[in-house]
Amino acid sequence: MSMSSSSPSSPPESLAMPQEKEELLSQVLKYHNQTKHSFTNYARGPHGLDWANQPNPFRRYLSAPLLPLLHPENNQNSPPYPFVFDSLPSPEPISKTTISQFLYNSLALSAWKSTGFSTWSLRVNPSSGNLHPTEAYIISPPVDSLSEHAFVSHYAPKEHALELRAQIPSGFFERFFPHNSFLIGFSSIFWREAWKYGERAFRYCNHDVGHAIAAVSMASSGLGWDVRVLDGLGYKELEKLMGLQIFPEFNIPSRPVKGRMPEIEFEHPDCVLLVMPNGTADFEVDYNELRLAISEFPNLEWKGKPNLLSKEHACWDIIYRTAEAVKKPLTMAKGAVFEPYRSSGMISGNSYKEFSLSEVVRKRRSAVDMDGFTVMSRETFYQILLHCMPSGSGGQKQRSQLALPFRALPWACEVHAVLFVHRVVGLPNGLYFLVRNEDHLDELRKATRSEFKWVKPDGCPDDLILYELAQGDCGELSKRLSCHQDIASDGCFSLGMVARVEPTLREKGTWMYPRLFWETGVLGQVLYLEAHAVGISATGIGCFFDDPVHEVLGLRGLEFQSLYHFTVGGPVVDKRIMSLPPYPGPSIDA
Repeated sequence: MSMSSSSPSSPPESLAMPQEKEELLSQVLKYHNQTKHSFTNYARGPHGLDWANQPNPFRRYLSAPLLPLLHPENNQNSPPYPFVFDSLPSPEPISKTTISQFLYNSLALSAWKSTGFSTWSLRVNPSSGNLHPTEAYIISPPVDSLSEHAFVSHYAPKEHALELRAQIPSGFFERFFPHNSFLIGFSSIFWREAWKYGERAFRYCNHDVGHAIAAVSMASSGLGWDVRVLDGLGYKELEKLMGLQIFPEFNIPSRPVKGRMPEIEFEHPDCVLLVMPNGTADFEVDYNELRLAISEFPNLEWKGKPNLLSKEHACWDIIYRTAEAVKKPLTMAKGAVFEPYRSSGMISGNSYKEFSLSEVVRKRRSAVDMDGFTVMSRETFYQILLHCMPSGSGGQKQRSQLALPFRALPWACEVHAVLFVHRVVGLPNGLYFLVRNEDHLDELRKATRSEFKWVKPDGCPDDLILYELAQGDCGELSKRLSCHQDIASDGCFSLGMVARVEPTLREKGTWMYPRLFWETGVLGQVLYLEAHAVGISATGIGCFFDDPVHEVLGLRGLEFQSLYHFTVGGPVVDKRIMSLPPYPGPSIDA
């Protein structure tokens, strides 16, 4: 699928001249600034929700063969949740059973909810507004009882089944990838989020890609599999690999418009991840040769026609212009895929409940309200933050992303966190900063307020690069900054994820813009799972006042920007809402 407008299309960034690169960067920064919320003005969006045209959350490829997957009835083989942060179990072979379990614990339905006349589904991977713009594709060698041939398939979570899109000629996987490995690709349907959130939707779609990356990373770990984004591939290769060239060209209008635009339901290819046995050594991807092989994929016999999601649509043109500006070219000839697995660190006096990995990932829920009185110990707080560090423990400098699930991301860490501590026993209330890449520490200290203390809090582990900035009650402040939402102040702590934005885009390319949001989504997924594992809850906060957050920190310009907020605490459970199993038959989830 391609997009076009009345202006000339953007060249791939690797081929662009300096002036053209500046134009791409200008478009991305324009989007970022235009979609900020402020105390006096919210980013542009619909004035009300068009319920008659709410997008169908389930994409189907009509007439494509449906390959049902298995529904695990128990979690006896799932390791205890904390164990996978230390080491992975022996790798399982690819089979119908393991592919089923992998998807069941990452992208499947987790429950149905019902109240009054309303019923809706929840999924293992969270989504902004529960709108689920992210679609998933499995590209796999032959699997007994699924397909005699290598294949491309679309995952249908409502049915927990694979829709067979195409068969791949023999030899593809043997030529490029290790034995017992497969690929999973992600794409985004911007319309699903834009229906509710308008221009800010591009941000939220990329948060969701990050959540999905972390979800498949965690599910893989329980099977002894490792995961890595194959980021040497470009937009065109991803589009061909997942069969997304099936969608008609979308002509970008010159301004926001409404009307019947079925072509706006296209899928934007985001990334593809290699899933392979843990411990596979000395493996490189030959991206040039892989590109040539993928160039033949449009000639495969593709099956199925995508279903229509809405009858009428609204187009926020800046989303699609920005999506064009961040398209990634093929960027490397060869590249190593995996680094050694790194433990994420544990504090003595384990805070975790006795949950298996499967229980934690499938029973994770997004809190709607926090109770305002639940507290956590300082040790639990530190433990949660240890698992938010990208490099794990062991005394090495925090920079590379080697710990689960951050190791799926093949770039150096670019995201930090400012924390508003409300109810942590043994730790003064106040403002704290988690530095996730020590190379940025000097820049951060120079960029923020001179009166900040930057001192390590009492009892903080050596591997945790956490600093106290200022003490005091910051409940009202965090609430005000998060669009006046009580949930930001009623938990044990809340935070804003602060990314190094403009320097990263200038150094690496505009295609890093969505990847910064992916990194925040991965971090958010860790917070979700850690909260559930210690017996409380969490939720992402996409609505916050961007520049007022920066003003609190003293940040100027676009060097560091807050991209995603989160809150962790004791949830308020609405007993009026009934929980039902995700699929017919026995279930551990409801």
